[in-house]
Amino acid sequence: MKALRGVDVKDNTISDEDTIKRIVLGEKELYELLMRRYNQKLYRVMVGYLGDGEDIADTMQDTYLKAYEKLHQFKFNSSFSTWLIRIGINEALASIRYKGKHLQLNRMSQDAQDNLLAKPEVSYPNPEKKIIQQETKQLLERAIAKLDPKYRVIYILREIEGMSIAEIVDCLEITVSNAKVRLHRARLMIKKELFGSSLTQDMYEFGSTKCDVLVEKVMFLI
Repeated sequence: MKALRGVDVKDNTISDEDTIKRIVLGEKELYELLMRRYNQKLYRVMVGYLGDGEDIADTMQDTYLKAYEKLHQFKFNSSFSTWLIRIGINEALASIRYKGKHLQLNRMSQDAQDNLLAKPEVSYPNPEKKIIQQETKQLLERAIAKLDPKYRVIYILREIEGMSIAEIVDCLEITVSNAKVRLHRARLMIKKELFGSSLTQDMYEFGSTKCDVLVEKVMFLI
C-alpha cells in the first residue's frame, strides 16, 4: 500500500479531525485516508438502499465527491462517518428517484448479490468447512436482500456494521423508538427466513480491488 507524504493509507493514528483539517488546508491527497477508512461502512449502507453493483459504485463516487466539495463545511458536531453516510443516503435516494424507482425495492438480483457480496479469498484447512460457510453466507445475503430497504439498511448498520442506535438515529434522522421498531422487525424477518441464523462481520465486504478502483477514480477527479 502506498504512502502519502510519509503517511500510510492504512494509518489509524491520525484522527479524522486532523486529516480533514489538513485536507482543507491543501493536502487533498490525504482524502484517500478517509476513503479507505470508511469505504466498507459506506458500501454496506449503499447495499441497503440499492441492489445493483453499478449503481453502488457510481453513488459511492458521487458521495465522496460531494463530501469533498463540502468538507470545509464540516463542523465536527458529529463523526465524519455519520456525516458521510447522510450524504450517501441522499445520493442513493436521488439515484432511486432519478431512475423512477420506488423505495419499496423488495430484493436484489442474483447477479448483484454474487458481485457485490464477494469477499477476499480466505484459506481454510477443511474444504468442507469452506463450502458450508459459503453456502450459509449466501443464504444470509439472500435473506437480507428480501427485506424492504428501510429494514435492510438498519439491519446492516446495526448487525453487520455494529453501529450504535444513537449513531443510526443520527445517520437516518429517525427517532430512537422508530429505529428500535425497525430493527426488531428486521430481526424477526431474518429469523423467520433463516430459522435463527445470524450474520458475521465478513458480510457485504468491499473488497480491496473495488476499494482501489473507487479511490483512484475519486482522487483523479478532486
